[in-house]
Amino acid sequence: MTDSTDATNGGAGATDDVLELEPAAARELFGDQIDLARQFTRNLAEQGEERGLIGPLELPRLWSRHILNCAIVAPLMKPGRVGDVGSGAGLPGLVLAIACPESTFVLIEPMERRVAWLAEQVEELGLDNVEVVRARAEDVRLETPLDQVTARAVSAFRKLIPLTAPLVRDGGELVLMKGAAAAAEVEAASKEIRRFKLSDVEVLTLGDGVLDDVTRVIRATVR
Repeated sequence: MTDSTDATNGGAGATDDVLELEPAAARELFGDQIDLARQFTRNLAEQGEERGLIGPLELPRLWSRHILNCAIVAPLMKPGRVGDVGSGAGLPGLVLAIACPESTFVLIEPMERRVAWLAEQVEELGLDNVEVVRARAEDVRLETPLDQVTARAVSAFRKLIPLTAPLVRDGGELVLMKGAAAAAEVEAASKEIRRFKLSDVEVLTLGDGVLDDVTRVIRATVR
């Protein structure tokens, strides 16, 4: 559950007054990577609103609604190359790169200011398993197809399929973070599912009993 402690937030100033205390689940989800997760969360809290990465109301729920909401997906990530389409603030790409150091992440983001943020965080956090690519998903040309692709709060599933499926190797996976309407999005995407030959399409609910708000994921195999 998300009982909180302020022992690890450190520092002082206006950010500390409003930043959500670190939930107890954070240490469990990040393990020995927890210090990197704390630093990224701190950086996002201090710079996110000013740089247009998060809204003004997000600090009191930054850990639970954003960081842990992404980290809970880490067990679905496999060793290999994972793309994050529309990476934005690094949610989920940077969070998963911290939680899954055995995987390589390709963060795909078209906006220059967000690309700059992502590159800065990669350097500051010392993440040697991350590549940042400035491009729209439909324009990306990768030398090697990805093993998995993820995305969060980008678009409806039926619109995401044409953007993500072409980036994935045969037998690779889409692991797309969704809201409460995930099952309805799958039903609405039947035409695109057939067109792009997706199989084993399923909706997974993650974090029940661990997080206050569960995370829903649409997972599918690309054939």
